[in-house]
Amino acid sequence: MTQSREGRLDHVAFGRKHPNAKHVIDSKSLEQCSGEQPVPTFSRNALDHVAFGLKRPNVKNVIDSQSLEHCSREKPVPTFSRNALWRPRRGAGSGLGLFALLALAGCQDSAPVDAQPPLAVLTQTAKLSPRAQTVSLTGEIKARIQSDLSFRFAGRIATRSVDVGDRVVAGQVLATLETTEQKADTDSATASVQAAEATLRQASATFERQKSLLANGYTTQRSYDNANEAYRAAQASLDSAKANLATAQDQLSYTALRAEAPGIITARNAEVGQVVEAAQAVFTVARDGARDAVFDVYEALLVQKPADGNVEIALISNPAIKVAGTVREVAPVVDPATGSVRVKIGLDQPPPEMTLGAAVSGVGHFQPRDVFALPWTAFFTQGGKAAVWVVDPKSRAVSLKPVVIDIYRTGEVLIASGLSAGDIVVTGGAQLLRPGQIVAPTEQQPTAFLPARVGNAG
Repeated sequence: MTQSREGRLDHVAFGRKHPNAKHVIDSKSLEQCSGEQPVPTFSRNALDHVAFGLKRPNVKNVIDSQSLEHCSREKPVPTFSRNALWRPRRGAGSGLGLFALLALAGCQDSAPVDAQPPLAVLTQTAKLSPRAQTVSLTGEIKARIQSDLSFRFAGRIATRSVDVGDRVVAGQVLATLETTEQKADTDSATASVQAAEATLRQASATFERQKSLLANGYTTQRSYDNANEAYRAAQASLDSAKANLATAQDQLSYTALRAEAPGIITARNAEVGQVVEAAQAVFTVARDGARDAVFDVYEALLVQKPADGNVEIALISNPAIKVAGTVREVAPVVDPATGSVRVKIGLDQPPPEMTLGAAVSGVGHFQPRDVFALPWTAFFTQGGKAAVWVVDPKSRAVSLKPVVIDIYRTGEVLIASGLSAGDIVVTGGAQLLRPGQIVAPTEQQPTAFLPARVGNAG
């Protein structure tokens, strides 16, 4: 670096300066700007002081030209000569402080940033492996046949003899309606029968007399025929009256609601004094006999039937009590309220402990299938969807790869799509990665072969 001629610049003044004030920067006043280059030294008689604002002849700021070495390795700091700097307005602040800060800031050298080492992560090579799926569901025991019992015509309930939980037998009276109207109809029909019987007796006697007279020649054929027709009409009237009486008696009997088969009352929908309509359900009876284990199953689990066609049903309160059942009925539509499908498992000979309403678990075993299985720690999110970090085997850079989840399991997740055999998936440290980051992968052993177990509330 060439040294400038000796001379003086006006002193630097920001604002008002006292004449006797001096600002001298020597080599001891500046520390080293970087760890590699020495701090330049400053001497008195190298440069004239620079005045910003009012000049004070007694104030000197002298800097040796050798003291202004540039901290950069490429370019030296140019030397200053008289009148090289313009003079702004006075009152701008402390001149020496700003000049020193600018000089130090210019001397800052950007230290090279050490490259970070690759992040150590655990990885697992994606490969297809067999997984036997076991679906576990929770449901309850229900009767295979449940009957809603109701009256055949409208009326007011007069009596009720059973309640929910009561066991009933076939023909047992459960409730009755008021019978005033039906009794009146029965009495009227009975009177009609009696009148028809009297008419028939009279017509029968007349016919027999005409028949005898005709045989002796004491009556005409016409009189005989009229007596015969009257007898037949009386007989028909009696038959009609008897039919009306039977109908009235049936209506009277229908005022009593009876159990059609033995079972248990599971619901009661009416009370004494309530007026019910015809066919309105009053009681629900679960008939004795075969039982069903009823489950509400998510539609995704109905892609296939169990391997052996059987489902193992066990009491939740006592898992030792088990029975095998078969899929008897699958609802054709999805329940819009729950988003599930009702499945009934038939139990032909259930244990006595499996009473109505008992909570049970059902386990179905399905055929093994080849899937990609990864631990939970491998998963990340991208746009609210599942994704995994995949390592490029050549550059060791990571990138996100969206995947579709098949089934969640304890300790691992089965992948439906998105992965290819041989993909190197990050299974440990995924939360610390960013796209394109270089990693140091360490292969992790895949999870052990375990049966998949999926459950939902029934």
